[in-house]
Amino acid sequence: MTTSFGGANTFIPTDGKVQMQRSLGSRSSYSLLFNTRIRVFSASPSGSPVIRAVSTPVKPDTSTEAKRSKVEIFKEHSNFIRYPLNEELLTDAPNINEAATQLIKFHGSYQQYNRDERGSRSYSFMLRTKNPSGKVSNQLYLAMDDLADQFGIGTLRLTTRQTFQLHGVLKKDLKTVMSTIIRTMGSTLGACGDLNRNVLAPAAPLAQKDYLFAQKTAENIAALLTPQSGFYYDMWVDGEKIMSVEPPEVVKARNDNSYGTNFPDSPEPIYGTQFLPRKFKIAVTVPTDNSVDIFTNDIGVVVVSDDNGEPQGFNIYVGGGMGRTHRVEATFPRLAEPLGYVPKENILYAVKAIVVAQRENGRRDDRKYSRLKYLISSWGIEKFRTVVEQYYGKKFEPCHELPEWEFKSYLGWHDQGDGGLFCGLHVDNGRIKGMMKKTLREIVEKYNLNVRITPNQNIILCNIRRAWRRPIATALAQGGLLHPRYIDPLNLTAMACPAFPLCPLAITEAERGIPDILKRIRGVLEKVGLKYNESIVIRITGCPNGCARPYVAELGLVGDGPNSYQIWLGGTPNQTSLAKCFMNKVKVQELEKVFEPLFYYWKRKRHAKESFGEFSTRMGFDKLQELVDKWEGPVASSSLCNLKLFADRETYEAMDELARLQNKNAHQLAMEVIRNYVTSQQTGQNQ
Repeated sequence: MTTSFGGANTFIPTDGKVQMQRSLGSRSSYSLLFNTRIRVFSASPSGSPVIRAVSTPVKPDTSTEAKRSKVEIFKEHSNFIRYPLNEELLTDAPNINEAATQLIKFHGSYQQYNRDERGSRSYSFMLRTKNPSGKVSNQLYLAMDDLADQFGIGTLRLTTRQTFQLHGVLKKDLKTVMSTIIRTMGSTLGACGDLNRNVLAPAAPLAQKDYLFAQKTAENIAALLTPQSGFYYDMWVDGEKIMSVEPPEVVKARNDNSYGTNFPDSPEPIYGTQFLPRKFKIAVTVPTDNSVDIFTNDIGVVVVSDDNGEPQGFNIYVGGGMGRTHRVEATFPRLAEPLGYVPKENILYAVKAIVVAQRENGRRDDRKYSRLKYLISSWGIEKFRTVVEQYYGKKFEPCHELPEWEFKSYLGWHDQGDGGLFCGLHVDNGRIKGMMKKTLREIVEKYNLNVRITPNQNIILCNIRRAWRRPIATALAQGGLLHPRYIDPLNLTAMACPAFPLCPLAITEAERGIPDILKRIRGVLEKVGLKYNESIVIRITGCPNGCARPYVAELGLVGDGPNSYQIWLGGTPNQTSLAKCFMNKVKVQELEKVFEPLFYYWKRKRHAKESFGEFSTRMGFDKLQELVDKWEGPVASSSLCNLKLFADRETYEAMDELARLQNKNAHQLAMEVIRNYVTSQQTGQNQ
């Protein structure tokens, strides 16, 4: 159990001894640390002593101060994410200093510059909204559309976490843009920074109990973990708080300190002065629906219902994450693993306990290793579960068994189940621009539609009356928003991060490069004889941070040098398996040399209905590398009469294995065997 006050923590180990841990930061904007005096009360229901920590300011004892990253120091001195950002925004410079650059992330913005330009840097800011479950009101959509034209680069981008990104905002316009978003019931608070990010849930507006419950839970979790100290509203709307009333269960769970989760009397009862060690990602979904890539999140929450469809509780999975660093083996992508099951009324307390376990124990010295996945990898799930249960105050039940997962895109027209329709629209890489942007604006405005953003960078138009279907479908087609049956299947599941020119971390192209790469992959599939409806989940990122989640794709391309990629293989179409790195530093112009043999042998050696990712895993990378190294192009037909030599795959594969021992292919060896047999028969007859 940990009881906290003003950043000082008292740990109560199971052996009853009291140990002290120095605060990571003070409650003020100054560099004060705290000593702690212990007061013991015997007022608990069990009669056991209750230990409370009382903090008094003293001079810091630097001899015992733990090593911290620079960002931790910025947070400590910031007066809850205000200083020096508040001062930097008032200067005439087009940019802000290093500390403010870190702090503005908590407000939902990144400072960027155009990396295509040479000479002096042209600074601007990217703003990211926070939309739990991907929900966007009509009013907010229209406001974002306007802001993109007035203050951005004329485009809106849909992200892989169900939010908008607005690029190209100048520093002098930040307050105007931020205040507009806030006053149209939107928010960017916590869309970036070391705290809980946007909470995902299936975007489909289905009138089903489990879907509605998942979306409501995502919204409650988002509210629970929203910063409370007011820094966001102080900065952008002069302290005016514009927000809806929170559900009482959220307020109750946030304020509850029965198990030492909170900083009493702090403006940030859950986060304290230091917030979390790094970003924190949560997704909620229902069984079978893996539209949210549930296992890539720090916390994955899955609704469990009874036989009548009534939600009863949740399975909880922990420790997923995509980010890594090239050639640093101690960093890695990871899938979440089962933590346990909780009744539905306890979900907020369980999530809070997990967050606090990470807050107290996640690494703050090296940000490469600060995500929850590294804590769980280091401790093991059993120790982590034990620590979380201390903050939760209960034991977790075993997770309930669930059916197989599926990827669901919700593209095309669907019944909502309440008499209305919804229409899912594919948006290449989530970039809304040009005629598409104009068309969506007109439809959303004319029919007063709300929209939802999907975790696959697409958009859903909601609550469409049946009488509107035909005119809306006609307008969409005229605006280039095609029905999914007219879109290449490769494009429907592909994703890419923005990368160049604005992302400072990009090593090579992603969003700008993926259209050509997908066309080239389609060409290779056709060349080796695969049908048009054959598809592969392809994801491309410009750096190893993995924003487009390439490490669960069947084919992931991860930038690792100028115009070159790592190739990752082995994910599955439902995003439940982790891919592995197959090759390093493959130049973009040489991708076909790798793809052609892989797709050729996938077509010829796969089992029935075996996906490309499953095939890659079954074959093994040593064998695949051998096929790539020895590739000389597709084998031409060996029969002048177009005879089909093999009636079944097993015979072909057996012949192919024998042929390779003689540096031949299966057709060559088969023809040789047939000729020898015919010759021997003819010789026998002649004798």
